[in-house]
Amino acid sequence: MLLCRLREQVLRELGFRDIFKKVKDEENAKAISLFENVVQLNDAIEDEGKRLENLVRGIFAGNIFDLGSAQLAEVFSKDGMSFLASCQNLVPRPWVIDDLDTFKMKWNRKPWKKVIIFVDNSGADIILGIMPFARELLRRGSQVVLAANELPSINDVTCSELVEIISKLKDEQDQLVGVSTSNLLIANSGNDLPVIDLTRVSQELAYLASDADLVILEGMGRGIETNLYAQFKCDSLKIGMVKHPEVAQFLGGRLYDCVFKYNEVSS
Repeated sequence: MLLCRLREQVLRELGFRDIFKKVKDEENAKAISLFENVVQLNDAIEDEGKRLENLVRGIFAGNIFDLGSAQLAEVFSKDGMSFLASCQNLVPRPWVIDDLDTFKMKWNRKPWKKVIIFVDNSGADIILGIMPFARELLRRGSQVVLAANELPSINDVTCSELVEIISKLKDEQDQLVGVSTSNLLIANSGNDLPVIDLTRVSQELAYLASDADLVILEGMGRGIETNLYAQFKCDSLKIGMVKHPEVAQFLGGRLYDCVFKYNEVSS
């Protein structure tokens, strides 16, 4: 946390405030053009469990677009990335932490009323990974709060960028491919780093989270490096791809392995 804070401070003092803005804009435009197709492919899966697993795989595939990882930044600069190919090429289950089967059981038995999702990167991550998942929650009757950074850091999506993205994804009826967005909220997390200290969120988010019954932390920085063992008063899900060799070694997994850590609180 301290190293991230120092890095951002030095970059901003030297005038580097949003160094990946052009790349983020380009990737957002590409992902927006693919959104409807990705959603329709998910909707075509009739089995609830298989559809949920496909949505989860989409989150992992989207999370690959991360310019904070040296290896992935190099791959991205050479070849770009295909979202659908990334879905198919994920490391096979069981993942290094794999509570997906438990989560699947709760998915049908436990309709969460209010879900807070701490989002991660721009482009395919937020648009093709998180948004189809959030749309599915909306369709099932949950209120969904997307919590995004206040200020730019690496290629993380900011709150103001997220507002613009969602306005482009919605149709004239304020729907996401046939699903109402009346229960979708966007919140400023108060954060300006690729990791997060949950004791320092914005007042807005603290208020919105007071009656949440599921908190999701997505991405390696928020979900693994800083909050993997964080305990909540409500159900929690930490989900992200392992993109640094040191983190893979710490977890006893492989590079590009997946973490899906679900904790249920007893009522």
